[in-house]
Amino acid sequence: MTDTTQPAAGLDPGLVTYTNIIYGLHALSVLIGVTGPATVIGSFVFGLPSIIAVIMNYIRRSDTRGTWLESHFRWQIRTFWFAFLWIAVAAIVSAPLVLLFGLGIVTFYFAALVIAIWIIYRVARGWIALRDKRTMFA
Repeated sequence: MTDTTQPAAGLDPGLVTYTNIIYGLHALSVLIGVTGPATVIGSFVFGLPSIIAVIMNYIRRSDTRGTWLESHFRWQIRTFWFAFLWIAVAAIVSAPLVLLFGLGIVTFYFAALVIAIWIIYRVARGWIALRDKRTMFA
């Protein structure tokens, strides 16, 4: 097994803090979805904390090029956009099924639950890897 730990030599510590803040904003969206009237997926994709986080990713993305943090930025951006994509696909597939005895509601709920678990996994795994100074695979 290869070691994915990367040395922090030459890396701006402020950029690590910045990346922690982005994970924190994504985690806040998840927390809002779990504890509030919104769903995890709704809060993550349409909530202000995650939207701010993904904008922050794009603003400082070039600063991470060639560092181990580049993989975290890619991980965070892909988590956001794939969550958006999968919930859109779930809505498109489920919408016509609503006419069949409400089956679309069940399929959409199941898809939202699976996507929510996936989001929680991605945020937690990425943040733990950041703490341990490990890269993320795409």
